[in-house]
Amino acid sequence: MHQWKGRLRASGIHLGISLCIAALAAVLVFGLWYPYPYREISGGRELFLLVVAVDVVMGPLITFAIFNRAKPRRELLMDFTVVGLLQMAALTYGLWTVFVARPVHLVFEYSRMSVVHAIDIDAGLLAKAPPSLQKLPLTGPTAIGLRPFRTPDEEFDATMAAMSGVPLSARSDLWQPYADSAADILRQARPVSELRARLAPQAALIDRAIANTGKTAAQLRYLPLVDRTHAWTVLLDSETAEPLGFLPLDPF
Repeated sequence: MHQWKGRLRASGIHLGISLCIAALAAVLVFGLWYPYPYREISGGRELFLLVVAVDVVMGPLITFAIFNRAKPRRELLMDFTVVGLLQMAALTYGLWTVFVARPVHLVFEYSRMSVVHAIDIDAGLLAKAPPSLQKLPLTGPTAIGLRPFRTPDEEFDATMAAMSGVPLSARSDLWQPYADSAADILRQARPVSELRARLAPQAALIDRAIANTGKTAAQLRYLPLVDRTHAWTVLLDSETAEPLGFLPLDPF
């Protein structure tokens, strides 16, 4: 019985330390790489929880299995060192996986908004992006646009690539600063009053999102926002096209 109590105590201490490290990792992931709403749109929350849950459970379970007060102190210290190194290696690999899958840009894709992720971007094409966009952001997605196609052949090639699984938003050779797309964005965006009329059962949710922007409905427009598996709505300033709010509603 005494041996079991010792194992449980050691495992509990290890669990507490693991949870503290996981909390620090969460600040990094959700504070920088996956700010709202991308933690939901891009699956960051689920990916992080999967990675951290495995790591947090693994260490304390191994500690429970190997802890034995009868072992010399030096041997116990070596055991804990090996477990700690294995756990940190697993966490580092997991965080790297989350990092390379992070969303980097909110892209105006001619008639809608789209989220592009670092892992989707061809490094070779990135060199063809405007100089200001060739370095992927580390502190959450930034808003950019796609330039108009220069020739029918370019449009055809981009369309065929999209049909093959390369989204237009990931074509960094088509990127341009968001301000250069503002006029096109406002031409494509629709009045928020139309969204409210179409989705009348969700009027309360829409009204809260409008209020959170600090603007009136008349000062806002909207566009659909798509990701790999989600469709949301982005609220835009009707004068500048600046993204001001997000709604977990499919406007299609």
